Amino acid sequence: MDGEQARGGGGPGWWRGHGPPWPRRWAGEGADGGRWPWRSTLLLTAFVLVGSNVAAQVQQGERAGLDVFARVLLLAACALLLWRLRCPVAVVFGTAVVVALYLGAGYAYGPVFFTVAVACFSAVVAGHRRAAWSALGLLCAVHLLVAYWLYRWLPPSGDEPASLGQEIVVTGWVVAIVAVAELARARREQWSRERAERAQAARRRADEERLRIARELHDVLAHSLSVINVQAGVGLALLDADPDQARTALTTIKSASKEALGEVRQVLDTLRTPGDAPRAPAPGLDRLPELVEQAARAGLTVEVAGEPPRLSPGTDLAAFRILQEALTNVVRHSGSRHARVRLDEDGATLRLRIDDDGPATGADAGGSGNGLAGMRERAAALGGTIEAGPRADGGFRVLAVLPVRAAARVTTAERGEDR
Repeated sequence: MDGEQARGGGGPGWWRGHGPPWPRRWAGEGADGGRWPWRSTLLLTAFVLVGSNVAAQVQQGERAGLDVFARVLLLAACALLLWRLRCPVAVVFGTAVVVALYLGAGYAYGPVFFTVAVACFSAVVAGHRRAAWSALGLLCAVHLLVAYWLYRWLPPSGDEPASLGQEIVVTGWVVAIVAVAELARARREQWSRERAERAQAARRRADEERLRIARELHDVLAHSLSVINVQAGVGLALLDADPDQARTALTTIKSASKEALGEVRQVLDTLRTPGDAPRAPAPGLDRLPELVEQAARAGLTVEVAGEPPRLSPGTDLAAFRILQEALTNVVRHSGSRHARVRLDEDGATLRLRIDDDGPATGADAGGSGNGLAGMRERAAALGGTIEAGPRADGGFRVLAVLPVRAAARVTTAERGEDR
């Protein structure tokens, strides 16, 4: 196997699936992926037979006339080309041997050389460069032997050494074959690289979108279900003793579930119609009072210091989701019923800090692994950072440092544009 093929750039499979469709149509590959280039081979066979007859008439007296053996050799050289896509190495050597026999028998020069050119071209494009150049070198060596030494004993009788002009023509043909074949190989490799890069970019975009949707669903459902869980516990506890308070808890459950359904529907809409603008704007820190109210319904008092600055859509959504996840973790994992939120804008940076006084109520103090991982992913996607951990004086702190104007790519769903 040649080095080029070993690196993934060759082999029959590589020829089949890349690049524009015209080479495969010319080669006779149909929609069913056939590998027998009948049309091009028949056209080339007709051209070689007719052209060789014309060349024999023009070179009459200089070269041997075409007899049965000559026509058998011409047909054999053309017939081998049917296998040029399946067995390019065998075909390029086979055509070179047949054409060498044709030259050695003294028959007229003509379009028979096109069979070697086509076989060489197919072998190079398929990645078998070494085999193609070896076969071409073999044919050139035979031609030189016949033209300058063996012509004395080979037909036609009275033959003379080849002229310099003839050798220049032969050399020109060899150079042309090499140039065209290498150009086609380079273009084929370029198409293959571009195709692989497009596929990789598509996979990367799909992975990014999948992670984004997973983060959105986690943040929406974790927050809403936490509120629903807390209020359901309150409602059950007060159902008989304080029906009015139980009714309030049920009202909160209804409101939280309705909001969660709306946000989940918005996320799922991006799956049904990818690339379209969302039906509703993405949430941001302008909904901070609503988030504080929801936390209060879950029994958590939130003290806010600082005003939300004007942020880019991506940063605004990330800040909201980080704050939402942090407050949800306080409700679920902290014994404290009080949290403090502080927003500070320092030039191009937003510092978002969420503190609670603890103590932790379980092993997942500060939040689950997925929640903290989602926070870090959101911050990292914008070029920011997240620090989360217990404070020295007790409690837990989440500190997010985010750019006010994010330079990272923001997906369509995160831009929050109205349809």
